Amino acid sequence: MVNTARRKEAMQDNAAEAAAVDLTPVARRFVLHWGEMGTRWGVNRTVSQIHALVYLMGRPMHAEEIAATLRVARSNVSTSLRDLLHWNLVRVVHRMEDRRDHFETARDPWDLLRTIVRERKAREFDPTVTVLRECIGDAAFTQESTATRARLTETLALMEALSSWTDEMLRLDTTTLTRLMKMGDKVRALLPASKRRP
Repeated sequence: MVNTARRKEAMQDNAAEAAAVDLTPVARRFVLHWGEMGTRWGVNRTVSQIHALVYLMGRPMHAEEIAATLRVARSNVSTSLRDLLHWNLVRVVHRMEDRRDHFETARDPWDLLRTIVRERKAREFDPTVTVLRECIGDAAFTQESTATRARLTETLALMEALSSWTDEMLRLDTTTLTRLMKMGDKVRALLPASKRRP
């Protein structure tokens, strides 16, 4: 019985080894860095590494292949993939020859950026705008000091303007966004000198 269990475990280990992708040093460095950056953005390291791997591979990958390549537990991969699905950063695809779920992400960095900005805005920025509106709409708001009312009102105005601008930017096609970014200092040069900050 013990030998059977060991043989089964060895077969699973061999299957996992066979599924692993041999990452180049550059790919490994990118995946590790993306994981570190994820922790700075408040995202679990493994979640970020899985996203980096699937993005870099540019093709659908199944959970066993991901686990074997990154050398992380299959259960950790499953949890991380659920997080990525929740953030709309990966999607499930199916293949005729394989019943397992495969996962892919946007291959275009602009599409990836749009998804990240849209999701972070919905989870972090929009709730703050809602709370500011509620604070200002509260009957007790008039009892706050003039300075406090001004700060909250100005903050809401700024955040609503940024929200509207972000929504407009997300609607632009990639070519227009690229041209807009390349304009850089040319936009600044259009402004009167008195309107520019040092």
